[in-house]
Amino acid sequence: MIRRSPRARVAVALLALAGGLAAAPQAVAQPFPSKPIRMIVPFPAGSATDTIARVIGASVATSIGQPVLVENKAGADGAIAGAEVVRAAPDGYTVLMATNSPMSAAPAMRKVPPYDPVADFSPITDIGRYTFFIVVHPSVPANSVAELVAHAKANPGVLNYATGNTTGIVSMALFASLGGIKMVHVPYKGEPQALTDLVSGRVQVMVVSAGTSVPHIRDGRLRAIAVTLDKRSPVLPDVPTIAEAGMPQFKLTSWAAVFAPAKVPRDVVDRLNREFNAAIARPEVVQAMEKQAFILTGSTPEQLGGLVREQLESYKATMKAAGIEPE
Repeated sequence: MIRRSPRARVAVALLALAGGLAAAPQAVAQPFPSKPIRMIVPFPAGSATDTIARVIGASVATSIGQPVLVENKAGADGAIAGAEVVRAAPDGYTVLMATNSPMSAAPAMRKVPPYDPVADFSPITDIGRYTFFIVVHPSVPANSVAELVAHAKANPGVLNYATGNTTGIVSMALFASLGGIKMVHVPYKGEPQALTDLVSGRVQVMVVSAGTSVPHIRDGRLRAIAVTLDKRSPVLPDVPTIAEAGMPQFKLTSWAAVFAPAKVPRDVVDRLNREFNAAIARPEVVQAMEKQAFILTGSTPEQLGGLVREQLESYKATMKAAGIEPE
């Protein structure tokens, strides 16, 4: 056995410690992503946003080699989902498939906002735009916006309208304000539940996404009287735009985008941006979104940040025009 002097033993120990410290970063550091990514969705399973998140998430998972796990956190106008992402570690492993509900409506509709949609999130990428139709149950004697307004004026407070998200809430409030009509608001936690009652006739009017409503419209269980886009939708080209139907003042953008918590490292933001933009360009994703009448866009993180700021102000203006006061 080799005997070392006390001084030699100290020197060997220091060298070993230095070697261990030098090796530690290489042992710990792992390229992103090295584990599953959680994608929080602010609406129930079966909703249009849930469908979009699952299709795009599956495509991203294939390219990054890690699962993208969709978690539905519905309620509070999307604020429950938004708050969960705000509280998450800023490492890129938790993202929000957001809409204007958690990012525009929830902050605008509360006197004390649940979070700051600009400061509390890292923008990743814009995803696209929803197609919404104004629909009625076949029992309603209206085949157009003008006929619906006339019927509602002749029967104030008789028609019930359903909402399953803040787009529906603000849209129907604006529609009623512009039309000078009174209807009864019946709120639901999500579109699927609201749509079930609309098809059954328990409620009679709704602003609803194309992804969940088009099959019912084509089967005659619902009647579409306008699309809220500025152009007619290819999925139902005979349905006029809301402007063509006589309400050019009705302007409301419904969008989806991906966000992470604030202070996510820039290299992680850039990787997520590349992966999501690559996913929405793949033919199978494009085809799936066409069936949902969802218009894909994509963007840089900076462009999405600008959209958030612009849409927050737009929502506040729309709410004021609709007579909705923050609570």
